[in-house]
This record gives sequence, C-alpha cells and structure tokens, in this order.
Amino acid sequence: MPKPALLAALAVVVLLGFGFLGLSYRNQGLELETLAAELAAAQAAGETNLTEQASLRTALEASRAQADRLQREKDSVARNQKSLEEEMRRTLASKDITISELQGKLTVNILDRILFDSGEATLKPEGHEVLFKIAEVLAQYPARQVHVIGHTDNVPIRASARDRFPSNWELSTARATAAVRFLVESANVDPRRLGAVGYGEFHPLADNATAEGRAKNRRIAVVVLSEELAGSDVVPKAGSAPPSASTPEPAAARTNLLRATTNAPPGTVPTNAVSPRTNSPSAGSPTSPTPTP
Repeated sequence: MPKPALLAALAVVVLLGFGFLGLSYRNQGLELETLAAELAAAQAAGETNLTEQASLRTALEASRAQADRLQREKDSVARNQKSLEEEMRRTLASKDITISELQGKLTVNILDRILFDSGEATLKPEGHEVLFKIAEVLAQYPARQVHVIGHTDNVPIRASARDRFPSNWELSTARATAAVRFLVESANVDPRRLGAVGYGEFHPLADNATAEGRAKNRRIAVVVLSEELAGSDVVPKAGSAPPSASTPEPAAARTNLLRATTNAPPGTVPTNAVSPRTNSPSAGSPTSPTPTP
C-alpha cells in the first residue's frame, strides 16, 4: 500500500478511536449525572423519612403521656369513690341503712321508719341525726351532685291523709323534698348540688306481697353521683357562695334549688312535682289514678 494511503488509513483509525472514546466518555458522564440525581433523590427521601419518624415518635410520646394522665385520673376517681363509700359505711353503720355502689353512683338507702312516721312527710329527730351525718360526709366531696329519691310500697294512702297526699306519688316526692330542704336549711349543703325526686311505688327493691318486702320498699335513697356524671351546670364553681336561705330567691333559683320530678310508668298519669317550699303537693297539680301494684 502506498505510504500516503497508509497514513490516511491511520489517520482515519485514530479519528475513529478518538470519536469512540469521546462517545464513551459522554455516556459515562450521563450515567454519572443520572446516578448523582438518584443519590440526591434517595438522600431527600431519607431526610423525609427521618422527619416523619421524628413526628411519629413525638405523636407516640404525646399519646403515651395522655394515656398515663387518663390512667392517673381514673385511679384518682376510683380512690375517691372508694374513700366516699368507706366513709359512708363508717358514719352510717345501721341495719336500717344499706349502701351500694354501681357505675360511679353511690346509693344510700334509708328505711322510712328512721326518717318519717307512717304516711307522713315530716322528718323525725332520728332522721335529723342521719341526715346530719350524711351532710358531714358530703362536705368532704363538694363536687358531687346528690339526688334524694323517695320510694313507697304499693299500699294506697289512707283516707284521712288523702287531702295532703292523694297518692304515693305525692307522699314519695314530699318526703324527698323534706329531706333536701333539711340538708340545705339545717345541714348547710349547697342547694346547687341537690335534687329531689319521687318514684312512688314503681321502683321496688322487694316483693310488696310481704310485710318485710313492703318495709324494704318504703325508703329514701340518697344517690351520690361521681364527678364525671355531674353536669357542669350543677357543680358549684370554685369560690362561689350558695344562695342565702335568709333572703327570698327568684323563681328560677328556687326551681334549680329543688328539682322535684316524678317518673311515671307507661299508662299512668304522674302528678306535678311538689313545691320546694312546702311538704305537700303544689296547689292545682293533677293527681294520678289510684295506685296499683
């Protein structure tokens, strides 16, 4: 091959080699850029994951702290409820008084013979003593709402008393109201904590067919609610004073002071609530039919 042709061929080979090398370097540069972009994306994703993990850890710690707080509150409520029950049992040790606790409600059942004479709604001296003891315990738990509930047996009101108590509805409500008034006016219990209810004969504890059962059914129940069950509208605010018993309250205040209600079963017509200022039914209130078992 002539020398010029050989040189030309070598030149072509050299040029092709440089071209191949240039193309190879270019491809490697693109690959490096791609790898760098992928690395940057992976680093960003890692930082995001770290941030999310930190947020999750913070949320988990907050949830644990809240759970611990709720558990402490639950334990505190349970201790207070147990303390209330034990205090009531120590203070009111009597065969005529039973105490039970269910779902945050402490119920003190007092047989009527301690508080009232038969068919009457005027408290006896023995009743004063029992209610004073209950008030002493309640003073240690000022945030508790208290319902005083009157119950009777199914024996109809005797004829001589029907002008005052047409049925067991009126008698049970009058007795509950009398107990509430005593707690407020003589035992200094905040009236905003109290309510009076009359259930008549319709929530018996025992069989009315026997004298023993009827005696158990004639009772006053003092129900002390837990702080969770007490509505914010009835719990006294810290530092606030109860209405003075020596000055007349407006009608709305008297209604809130003693909420006397009835709870008639289906098919009966309950009476209106007893007036909070008397031990007898409100004037003009309708009466229920003759009581039935």
